[in-house]
Formats: sequence, structure tokens, C-alpha cells
Amino acid sequence: MGARRTARERALQALYQLEMTPGSIGDALESAWAAAEEARKEPEAVKFAQELVEGVMDHRAEIDRLIEQHSHNWRLDRMGRIDRNVLRLGVFELKYRPDIPKKVSLNEAVELGKNFGTEESSAFVNGLLDRVAAALGKQ
Repeated sequence: MGARRTARERALQALYQLEMTPGSIGDALESAWAAAEEARKEPEAVKFAQELVEGVMDHRAEIDRLIEQHSHNWRLDRMGRIDRNVLRLGVFELKYRPDIPKKVSLNEAVELGKNFGTEESSAFVNGLLDRVAAALGKQ
């Protein structure tokens, strides 16, 4: 598995933990890495996971507003925690990381939904992120 995919998985786990039990970003990321099966942490993955979690937390109000604005008939608090945090990661990448192509952000979010969410997660995440990307003018 690539360093960035690993980083996204750890970031998702850290965001989930921060939602369940508020604490420090550092502690949440450390817990996510400690729970991982792989023994070594690649420095690139650690750095990227930190950037993702800090970015989502720094821009969470704007990210959540975009998610709610483009989710049809779904309030943020009614979404599953995994779906909500996968969407937060995806929207953060789409809006604040111009170095990451839209297709990569969408594909990675869909994979996170498949691997950690429900059967419906990947389609839900894909559709909503596609609408957000269009609204942001991401090609």
C-alpha cells in the first residue's frame, strides 16, 4: 500500500477518534499509528496524515458547510461517522490541496468508504464529492 493511502487511512482513524473523544491531534494520530498492523511508519505517510488531520480540523466549519450544502436530504449529524469523516477528508483535499488531482481525491475517498464504511458508503461519498468538486470548479 502506498504512503499516501496509508496516511489517509490513519487520518480517517484519527478524525473518527477526535469526533468520539475530543483530544489533541497528536494523540489521535499516535493512536491511529499504534493500532496499525504495519510495524514501520514511513516519514512521508506520517507527514501527510498530520497535514490532512490538521487541515480538516482547521477548516472544519467551512468543510462541513460545503458537505451540508451539497448533500441532498442529509444533515451532517445524520450521516454515519465514517462517511462524514471520509467526506471531510475528500472536501479538504478538493478545496485546500490543489497539488492533488480531483480524480485522485475522489478515488481515494471512495476506497476509504469501501474499506471502512457500509455497502452504500462508496456511492454516497462519490456522488457528494463529485457535486462539491463541480461547485468548486475542480476539473
